[in-house]
Amino acid sequence: MENRKPLDYIFISLKGMAMGIAELVPGVSGGTIAFVTGIYEEFITSINNVNLTTLKLFREKGFATFWDKLNGNFLVALCLGMLISILSLSKVISWLLVTHPIPTWAFFFGLVLASVLFVAKSIKKWGILAIALFILGTVSAFYITTLPPSTSTSSLPFIFLSGAIAICAMVLPGISGSFILVLLGSYKTVLEAVNDKDLAIVTTFAAGVIFGILSFARILKWMFTNYKDATLAVLTGFILGSLNKIWPWKNITEVIQIGKKEIIIDENISPFSFTGDNHLTFAIVVAVIGFSLIFILEKSASKK
Repeated sequence: MENRKPLDYIFISLKGMAMGIAELVPGVSGGTIAFVTGIYEEFITSINNVNLTTLKLFREKGFATFWDKLNGNFLVALCLGMLISILSLSKVISWLLVTHPIPTWAFFFGLVLASVLFVAKSIKKWGILAIALFILGTVSAFYITTLPPSTSTSSLPFIFLSGAIAICAMVLPGISGSFILVLLGSYKTVLEAVNDKDLAIVTTFAAGVIFGILSFARILKWMFTNYKDATLAVLTGFILGSLNKIWPWKNITEVIQIGKKEIIIDENISPFSFTGDNHLTFAIVVAVIGFSLIFILEKSASKK
């Protein structure tokens, strides 16, 4: 779609890595990162180009025309970055969430909070419809974050379905694919499969992801083309409502043990009623860093 230099694709891969990191954290959306780094609509459009019409170009006009229509260099660079993050940082993210949960959640809370303002700024006109859809999106996302996690994680067909649903969430700013996996009960299964190189689960999950994203991208592309402000209003609400899930201070109400896996059910509490070390000062600092990062990314994208 664009004439890019090799350095441009390195930056696209870095954005893909950021998306991958976000998707490893339940409650944070890779779609949000794509939006604030300025590649969201190109991402959706490129995925939408994966269809039979584009494949016919390969046979009729050759690989170069097919690859250009597909925006292949962009997709490869982005997916490579995401893959690097997921394969190399899944253990690091898991460790941070276990050993330093409050600062980790605080960083992402600040980042997502800033994303609400960022996406809201993209709406050209805040009419009654946009406000109503914003409220609907907020309430819907908040409700989703209050649902109890499922414990059905074993069968491969369910893993396929989980991948299809989670990828739809991933491409929506504000709705975390990882969190959807938690709700479905598949998060730890998939994360451990990646860590343990379990090809059966990883391959099945990947097949579900491909199926889901090719189906959903067409709907999302149509919505952006025909009802952009309305779509953005819903997405802004989704991001705001999702903040409930990533509030740093939580009280664990129940731990469900399923074999070697644990499903944790918790509730949000005030940092001042937190019984352990609430790391309040440090949490505020890292939240401000996360918040500021969004606007640093915005300025960098604007200058470019």
